[in-house]
Amino acid sequence: MSISAQLVKELRERTGAGMMDCKAALTETNGDIEKAVDNLRKKGMASAAKKAGRVAAEGLIGSYIHAGGKIGVLVEVNCETDFVARTEEFAELVKDIAMHVAAAEPRFASRDEVTEADLEREREIYREQTLAAGKPANMVDKIVEGKLGKFYAETVLIEQPFIKDPNLTVGELITQKVAKIGENIRVRRFVRFRLGEGIAKKEDDFAAEVAGMIKG
Repeated sequence: MSISAQLVKELRERTGAGMMDCKAALTETNGDIEKAVDNLRKKGMASAAKKAGRVAAEGLIGSYIHAGGKIGVLVEVNCETDFVARTEEFAELVKDIAMHVAAAEPRFASRDEVTEADLEREREIYREQTLAAGKPANMVDKIVEGKLGKFYAETVLIEQPFIKDPNLTVGELITQKVAKIGENIRVRRFVRFRLGEGIAKKEDDFAAEVAGMIKG
C-alpha cells in the first residue's frame, strides 16, 4: 500500500525515529500507526541493548534543588560524546533524573551497587516476617525472593517507577533515550541532600513535602 508523507511525519513526531525507519515500519505494518510504533520500539530496545556495553565517559553533572532549598540532588549521567551531552534532550533527561532522585529517594543507582551484605540483611528480615505470618516452610524462599524484587523496585534508581510517568521505570526511560539518541547512556552516581538530615524532625512534615513535589 502507499504510505503518505503525513503518516510518516506523524509517526516520526511520536517516536523520534528517522524518516526512512518510519516509512519502513509503516510499510511493514500496512499503514497501522499503532503497530508501527510498537515495531519501532522493539527495534529501538534491541538497538539500545547492543549499545549498553559501549564506553560512556562524557555527559553532564546535573542538579535539582527543591523549592525552599530543603532538598538538593547532584547526579552524574554519562553518554558517549560531548556532542550528545550538549543537546537539549540529554540535558532534560539529566534534569528529570535529578528531580526523580529528589522525590523518590533511591539508595542505589543500579543492582550492581547492592552488596551481598545488603541482600542478606533483607533476606533475613523477609524470612522472619514470612515465618511469623505462618506461611508454609516450603514456600518461604519463593516468598522471600518475591519481596527482594520489591526491594529492588523501591531502592534501585533504574528500577523505580519514573515520577513523571509511573508506567515507565527510570531504566526504561533511559533505554528509550538510548534508542532515540543512538548512544549508550547510564547514571553513574548521585547524591541526595536533605536539610537537617540526621536531626530529629517530624516525619509527617517531610512526607507532606515529598507528596507536594510529586503532585507538582
